[in-house]
Amino acid sequence: MNYKILIIVTFLLSLEFYAQEVLNLNEATNITLENNLNIKIFENFEKISDNNASFLNSGYLPQINAGAGLIKSNQNVEIRTPSGLEGSLDNIESDSNSANISLNFIIVDGTGRKFNYRKSKELLNKSKLEVKEVIENTIFQLYTVYFEACRLIEEQNIYKGNLEISKTRLNRKKLEQEYGQSTSLEVLNAEVDFKNDSINYLNTISNLSNVKRDLNLIMNIDSDKIYDLVTEVDFLNFDELNDAYKNAQENNTSLKIDDKNIAISKNEMRATKSTYLPTIGLVGSYGWNESINNNPYAFFNENTNQGFSGGINLSWDIFNSGRKIIVNKNAKINYENSKIEKERRINLFFNELNNLYQTHTNNLYIFEVQIKNLETNKLNFERNLEQYNLGQLSSIQFRDAQLKLQRAELQKNSSKYNTKLSELALMKISGQIITKSYK
Repeated sequence: MNYKILIIVTFLLSLEFYAQEVLNLNEATNITLENNLNIKIFENFEKISDNNASFLNSGYLPQINAGAGLIKSNQNVEIRTPSGLEGSLDNIESDSNSANISLNFIIVDGTGRKFNYRKSKELLNKSKLEVKEVIENTIFQLYTVYFEACRLIEEQNIYKGNLEISKTRLNRKKLEQEYGQSTSLEVLNAEVDFKNDSINYLNTISNLSNVKRDLNLIMNIDSDKIYDLVTEVDFLNFDELNDAYKNAQENNTSLKIDDKNIAISKNEMRATKSTYLPTIGLVGSYGWNESINNNPYAFFNENTNQGFSGGINLSWDIFNSGRKIIVNKNAKINYENSKIEKERRINLFFNELNNLYQTHTNNLYIFEVQIKNLETNKLNFERNLEQYNLGQLSSIQFRDAQLKLQRAELQKNSSKYNTKLSELALMKISGQIITKSYK
């Protein structure tokens, strides 16, 4: 017999005596909401949308600009008058200084600012829904991996129990062989069964370690952190399921995002129409200019100007080669497409919703059947074990009963978590996966 397997299995079984930190589903959810990097990215996108929707970015406020200048020059000057007088001056300095402040305030731009501002608000609302959708998807992914780890924990316990049965049988056959009550073939068969059960046990431990690392990745914690999970599972009652089903369309996050896309396209279309209207604005400025010239031949040596100016201007883009017409037509098409897309998504939504609801109700029924099937197989195994201990049942028959019990336990275990995952999928599409508390 390969004693390496026995040594490894014995070592792994001994590890289970060490207490580990327990991580329940609510704690895992809180850690994920705090640490998950994908959620953080979309929360930052929401902050950007919030900045873009600020009144400071609306275009309603005036533009104010200020400027100043200072110019110095040093020149050599030569002059010659029509009367024949000539002269020259070297290193003539001159200064030119200026300062100004101007204001540009658009009073009327059709309705462009109004609908662009509304559009920015809808983009912010959409961004908030997108964050919610990312959280829903991340939480669903977390629950899926968490319950897969729970399934493997229970599967590991099933294989462990089966392994202990096979080990007891092997030791019994070895003892019987010493007293001539068992053959070498029976001992060999027991060894083969023990090895197979050991391999199943070791593979499950390996799979569980991999899944726990996946879980740590979602929570964005140390990939090698070790903890126990809570494998207790509760299911929603039919009243809660029916309530989620009835309100699914109203609460579904993806459909809410589609509504925002329609509102955004509508405001975009209205803002585009406003380009046919004129723009009226107020302009004003205050300026100061000073010029100093040390040239004695200049008409003046110092000049200073200062004062206010203001006015109103009108701009009307009457025709720009037809580009406005095309832009408006495309904006209208985009608006129609957003409504068509919403209709398409609703059809897909109801198809998926009905499929998920039927799948979950079927899974609930199958789970109840698997529970009863397991009870039957337990009774069958107990009777076979009793007969085997009395020597009234062969090793092959006992092994068959053992495998039937193991298969029933595995099927019930898989059915349990498949049912929970189908419930979670139903809660996700109904927009309630965040609000519901799961154990």
